[in-house]
Amino acid sequence: MSEEKGDAGIDLHHAEQCSKVVCDASELERTIDWKQGLAIALGVPLLILPSLGYFPLWVSSAAIIVWGLSVFQGFMQNLAYGELATAFPHASGLPGFAQNVFKTKDYTGKYDKSKLIGGFSAWSYWFAWNPVLAIFAILVGGYMYNLFPILAETFTEYQLSLVAGIVIFGGLILVNYRGLEGGALAGYILAAISLLPLIVITLAPFATGDVVMSNITSQWLPADWAWDAHHILILFGLFAMAQWSACAWETAAIYGPEYKNPGSDVPKALFVCGVVCFFSFVLVQAAVIGVLGVEGTIAQPISPMIPVAQAAFGSAGAVVAIVMLIAAMVLIIQTAYLGSARAMHSMATEGNLPKIFGKLNSSGTPIVAMVVIGLFNLLLISMGTPTAILAASAIGYTCANGISLFAYVKAKLNPEMAALDRPFKAPTGWKNIALLFGIFNIPLCLVGVVYLNSLEVGWTSTWVGFIVLALYLPMWFYSRNEAHKEKETISAVSLVSSISSSKKK
Repeated sequence: MSEEKGDAGIDLHHAEQCSKVVCDASELERTIDWKQGLAIALGVPLLILPSLGYFPLWVSSAAIIVWGLSVFQGFMQNLAYGELATAFPHASGLPGFAQNVFKTKDYTGKYDKSKLIGGFSAWSYWFAWNPVLAIFAILVGGYMYNLFPILAETFTEYQLSLVAGIVIFGGLILVNYRGLEGGALAGYILAAISLLPLIVITLAPFATGDVVMSNITSQWLPADWAWDAHHILILFGLFAMAQWSACAWETAAIYGPEYKNPGSDVPKALFVCGVVCFFSFVLVQAAVIGVLGVEGTIAQPISPMIPVAQAAFGSAGAVVAIVMLIAAMVLIIQTAYLGSARAMHSMATEGNLPKIFGKLNSSGTPIVAMVVIGLFNLLLISMGTPTAILAASAIGYTCANGISLFAYVKAKLNPEMAALDRPFKAPTGWKNIALLFGIFNIPLCLVGVVYLNSLEVGWTSTWVGFIVLALYLPMWFYSRNEAHKEKETISAVSLVSSISSSKKK
């Protein structure tokens, strides 16, 4: 078949195809309500599990207070995010908000520096959630290794982690292939398997008397604690790490373009998930320290929930705890998987990542992004330990929150954006609260987490984190060139079509 050419030698068929919305990319479909969004986001309360033994190492029983304050911080920030979600109903959560606010209207050049800011915020958010897949796949492999001796005789812990990653990532791609309804159903099932036992194991020691309040009250802070610059920086670092878990329920807003009624669905999903997080984060840490004491908790850095379950239910309780934790890991992985895939889709549709990452299947699922993320995390698992990636993860989440809060302030101050319809509004003057927490994130928590990482894993891992985030720059320049060439092609086609029409007349 011969190719149809215009007067300028343009391939009209190809150009017309490219003139469609981002070359076959389509908008995410509105198929879920707030309960389904909540079900998917319910993996967030379980993010406390890997940190239960870590925080008391630095601040003893005050870890309970850190978690409570961090969830409170989440409420302060998420009120702003809830408003942005209704002002920009087609934006995918934090990545979408920042990209919508930080871009110059009617900009015609290649390199809009304002778009770079929004794109970097989205990339930081993506990299904050993305390593969750590898981290918890490694933990699942570890639990399987300890739970089933017959597996330990055949496989190494690394091999089990890799197999767990392949099975979980592949299974979640299949479950979510037809859209978020499948992910929400999986969320309901996994929440029942993991959240309910977590609640039972947490509350049971209080009922049986295994929680000894003196274990909590006798050591609120380490004996050598001082309110000097060193310890204050540690505290800022802990708040940065805590918000990675305790504020992460903002992921309920990332499905904004997929809620049937974002004006009411987003605030409901955010509020209910926040309430669940507050009680779970505070009570779980209190139960662990109350049963084991500070020193006993520190001695169980990976899974102190197992001895807590043993105290309440005996040896059988420990087996239940491990099974529950494995289910919890899968739920966390799904939450991270869906969130990071939509972040990539959002960046690609805004021209801040190569457009291939914005491709959707016939059910409106960003399947290309999901496959790439799965393969990338299998690579992370093969590294054995994600320590360097974890450093970048905490840094990335702090950057994403800070920039997103500054975006909220800009959206309130810009007359055109301020005039947008907002079915949900934060209280009057909330831009000042958002500015305060934005500054709390950048620079305070950012400096704190870098300092804490330097104490914990050395400067090398911290620099690796910054380098990974900096890799966004060449990808962004490539994407902007790609978008600009496509725009020139569409303009040429329009010109040729106009000339052809004139000649026919």
